[in-house]
Amino acid sequence: MLDPATAKQFVDIGRDMFLRGLVSSHAGNISVRVASTVYITGKGSMTSRLSTANIVEVDLQRDDDPGILNASSEYIVHRAIYLNTGARAVVHAHPPYATLLSMSGEIVPVDSEGSYHLKRVPVVAPQNPIASAEAAYLVSEALKDNRVVMVRAHGSFARGSTLEEAYMLTSALESSAFYVYHLETKRQ
Repeated sequence: MLDPATAKQFVDIGRDMFLRGLVSSHAGNISVRVASTVYITGKGSMTSRLSTANIVEVDLQRDDDPGILNASSEYIVHRAIYLNTGARAVVHAHPPYATLLSMSGEIVPVDSEGSYHLKRVPVVAPQNPIASAEAAYLVSEALKDNRVVMVRAHGSFARGSTLEEAYMLTSALESSAFYVYHLETKRQ
């Protein structure tokens, strides 16, 4: 069972993601790993209004866990991240500026915070960018050496030791993408 403090973080971060414009009403997903259990937002959850009823428990080691049926469709990507990196938390969002920039290649922050936290943000381009085995593989591989990755024209995945850290990286990514976009636009 998920502890109350972490459940509250799901609610707060889901609301913050929506208010910050990092997701639309029912988009994005959040997860944490506790030992061999993954807690993840459920299919069709309204990110801005999560409750404990929207958090699904899945055994990371079981491909046939019945919880998978109710988990976000992006569970396949979250699972690959947990199995291939040291992540304890994952935030998947659709940050508008970062998503736009992902169509042109990797994102290299020009601001101090982005440069410090992100260095560079690689972009992977699976043929099917949403909830596919290829996306899971490419994202988890990129996150071995990076804390954030963009899926071209889709969205970001950030890994952290806590939900707060993964959310902070997602927020820093979008702020950096905003600066890069406007700097590039000004140069044209």
